[in-house]
Amino acid sequence: MKWEKLFSPTYTILKIELEAGEQITSEAGAFVYGKGDYEIKTSTGGIGKGLLRAIAGGESLFLNTYIARNKTEIGLAPDLPGDVEKIEINGEVFVQDSSYLAHIGDIEVTVGWRGIKGLFAEPFSGLVWLKLKGKGTAWLDAYGAIMPIDLKSGEVITVDNAHFVAMDASMKWSVRKFGGLKSFFFGGEGFVVDIYGPGRLYIQTRNFSGLIDIIKNSIRGR
Repeated sequence: MKWEKLFSPTYTILKIELEAGEQITSEAGAFVYGKGDYEIKTSTGGIGKGLLRAIAGGESLFLNTYIARNKTEIGLAPDLPGDVEKIEINGEVFVQDSSYLAHIGDIEVTVGWRGIKGLFAEPFSGLVWLKLKGKGTAWLDAYGAIMPIDLKSGEVITVDNAHFVAMDASMKWSVRKFGGLKSFFFGGEGFVVDIYGPGRLYIQTRNFSGLIDIIKNSIRGR
């Protein structure tokens, strides 16, 4: 299998070249084009896991798997403009519910419980993340570019919750308000997340909730 990113980092398409017998699984709706002789299988990945993704995580109930009969080229792309990042999975990784694009290998796509503090960490996602579990390769997408950050043991980083993309499931985290009361109400940040090393974190350079506000204000101004 070969892969590359086209038109990165603004309007990225993930191009996958599969040899006979190879396969890739993606979120429903990510397909852009296919070239070659291939089969498509659509499944929930297990009805219980699919329902959890759809109801709790806000994702599609279904996943599409593309299986090459001979040399095949598949193009996949996210809904929002932005970049795509490859990550290696060997264990568990938490991913914001809109950032899973595709995977190969023995990876289970389900949900991870964030607890009540998740209600404050990200108003668009609520109590759960997506959880990628197993061993293989996954591709994540984001609004804007994706920035990986490695934290050593004892290191901590503060992240605006709307810029979070993914992190190792072993990393600890907590939610707090941004600065004092004045900063919290007028600083434009609200709640932020402290994430503790060791582990790898991924953040996105643009804020989708900020885009929504711009669109709303534009509509009101008409």
